[in-house]
Amino acid sequence: MDGIPQTTLNDGRSIPRFGFGVHHVPPEGTARVVATALELGYRHVDTAQGYGNEAQVGKGVRASGVPREDVWITTKLDDGRHGDPRAALAESLDRLGTDHVDLFLVHRPGDRDVDTWRAMIELRDDGWARSIGVSNFSRRGVRALIDATGVVPAVHQIRANPRTPHRAMQAFHRRHGIATEAWGPLREGRLTTHPTARRVAARVGATPAQVLLRWHLDRGLIAFPKSSSPERLAENIGVAGVRLAPRDLRAIDRMRRRP
Repeated sequence: MDGIPQTTLNDGRSIPRFGFGVHHVPPEGTARVVATALELGYRHVDTAQGYGNEAQVGKGVRASGVPREDVWITTKLDDGRHGDPRAALAESLDRLGTDHVDLFLVHRPGDRDVDTWRAMIELRDDGWARSIGVSNFSRRGVRALIDATGVVPAVHQIRANPRTPHRAMQAFHRRHGIATEAWGPLREGRLTTHPTARRVAARVGATPAQVLLRWHLDRGLIAFPKSSSPERLAENIGVAGVRLAPRDLRAIDRMRRRP
């Protein structure tokens, strides 16, 4: 995707910093959405075992005609599978129709996170997951994994957007070399009605969604809005052609403090 930056993770792999998520996309529509998105130029797909649509993600990737090696696929360990991540990932790989995922995340913290993290490290070392990380952890929880194993997550996926950027968490990530992935970058579309987003969009000739997504990229975040609408998918990937001036970025930054 021209205009979409990449980030080099702490394990040396390069991840596209823009993609799309399939949370709440019904299984019966997921394959179509994935194929459409890849045809539009997306190369980063975020799913999870708990979403119930991994098989359809794999079907959509195959239907798109885009080579598997050109698509970054993320899935996440379900809450009830922390005791045996290997068996859980084996099932995911079978559903996705691939021999590896590009990123495997612990979806949420549990009771024995260090043991789970050690199993995740083994899966990475065995090549089942090229990169590993966590999602929705606290700083203390991430630090406990690092202290116990010496292995720093490549990615931490959190809910982040201009209204709730979680700056302290992002600073923690920078200190440890962890990439920040932002889920809910548009707050389910609610941010697109914010006066600042509309004002910046009018000035640069883009849509509010595009300028908000561009803010994420320019602030170093990995963002993946979710949508099942082909029109919205096309609009969102238009972020590649949007350019924000420093004053635009600062204005969006101030959305954190202003209603």
